[in-house]
Amino acid sequence: MKTVKNRNSRSHADIAIKLSGVSKRYTIHHEKPTLVEHLIKGKTEEFWALKDINLTIKKGEKIGIIGPNGSGKTTLLKIISGITSPTSGTVITYGKVVSLIDLEAGFHPDLTGIDNIYLNGMLLGMNKKEIECKLDSIIAFADIGQFIDASLFIYSEGMKLRLGFSIAVHADPAVLILDEGLNTGDVKFQQKSNAKIQDYFEQGKTIVIASHWLEYIRKNCDRILTLENGCVL
Repeated sequence: MKTVKNRNSRSHADIAIKLSGVSKRYTIHHEKPTLVEHLIKGKTEEFWALKDINLTIKKGEKIGIIGPNGSGKTTLLKIISGITSPTSGTVITYGKVVSLIDLEAGFHPDLTGIDNIYLNGMLLGMNKKEIECKLDSIIAFADIGQFIDASLFIYSEGMKLRLGFSIAVHADPAVLILDEGLNTGDVKFQQKSNAKIQDYFEQGKTIVIASHWLEYIRKNCDRILTLENGCVL
């Protein structure tokens, strides 16, 4: 396995993401296998979520990923984002990549909302000065009121998602990774977050999005990647 992140190269000035021979294997553990399963396969089973994916995405492209449930869409997004690593193959990204998949990643439950803004922001590639300049805007967008000074462990799931979303969209990514399962709170906040995402589409950012909403993909994406059983069709 070889994974390379955030390279800078003049020879690849037009490339945002490059995947070469990327495969992902998961091991499924059976807690109570039948006697036949135990004799034939033991207690574990291998599942290949992705198989030999080769993909080059140019800067500014909007790529839609479609396919049935279980086809490998979210796994592919997580590998591009660096949330998980491929079993084999190479992933190279150019520029800051921000994922809106696991919005709570990097949060610490014992720290306050403000402290977590600094912690999560730095994990996303922002420096302290940049975070300080954007702090008021991040807090205002998250709209969690006085809880911003409270420890994260008392936050509802919706509040944590709103804070995570606000930090992510203020990180000024070169590449934005989206999953249709994104749910960021009440209807009012969802409208605000969707408007922010639409702004990124119009700004010429590189965007990779997995969705079953084919009309949205058709309207907003330049190319479509179809997955089935972990393979590109």
